[in-house]
Amino acid sequence: WILQGLKYPGIKSFAPDKPGEIFLMDLNEDNPRAVELRISRGFDLASFNPHGISTYIDRDDTVYLFVVNHPHQKSTVELFKFVEDDNSLVHLKTIRHDLLTSMNDIVAMGPDSFYATNDHYFSDFLLMFLEMLLGLTWSNVVYYSPKEVKEVASGFYSANGINISPDRKYIYIADILDHNVYVMEKHANWSLTHVKTLQLDTLVDNLSIDPHTGDIWIGCHPNGMKLFYYDPENLPASEVLRIQNILSEQPVVTRVYSDNGSVLQGSSVASIYQGKLLIGTVFHRALYCHL
Repeated sequence: WILQGLKYPGIKSFAPDKPGEIFLMDLNEDNPRAVELRISRGFDLASFNPHGISTYIDRDDTVYLFVVNHPHQKSTVELFKFVEDDNSLVHLKTIRHDLLTSMNDIVAMGPDSFYATNDHYFSDFLLMFLEMLLGLTWSNVVYYSPKEVKEVASGFYSANGINISPDRKYIYIADILDHNVYVMEKHANWSLTHVKTLQLDTLVDNLSIDPHTGDIWIGCHPNGMKLFYYDPENLPASEVLRIQNILSEQPVVTRVYSDNGSVLQGSSVASIYQGKLLIGTVFHRALYCHL
């Protein structure tokens, strides 16, 4: 799944008037291409501003797609059902809540439940900037279900990417401004407790998990200021890290991809599938390569 068209306060956009889109890419194909998915009628496409994304496959093989959306500078989660026969998405509902104020990323827990990160406490751009300037650790993680909504982790500078281990026992959270990946244990009541913190020498954005090995793949920003102060003469670089055995005493961190911005600007996510790597960016292109 590929999202395109994010408009985020303070971040460059090459197509500010173009609404967001969702693409599907089948990495089983010899020459995979991103195919745009048609979205059912009744959904407001004009204000579609997609950010984080997650899927949940139910016992009957129904595929639910959760998308963080920022229509009119607000935060919502759009829930879709994927219809494989005609590559389309049926919009099921829009989820809003007072605790979901500045959502960044999401990881689905069921057909209508999820964890989400709020990357700021405030949703107003000036207050967000002030929050960042003062180094306030007011960012958090929220659990949402139709029956219960609650804060489950807090004290982050800017909680960004979020994902779950293959055994579904641990939640991983990237704090982009603190250069950290947090490991949290998930409990039966959906609360989270801190297990460990891994410090990295880069700004960690989104987290993807290899379902077979449990390795964590991260799209990173070696110099975050270049993202906010975009200069065509001094482009934001890209970096992809792989973390192996994060629960061990000595996790192995490998830089798998690095570029000064000449090929790829502002890498924000990296996904692995059978020796193939797909790297996404905040506002630039996506890169597909064989490892």
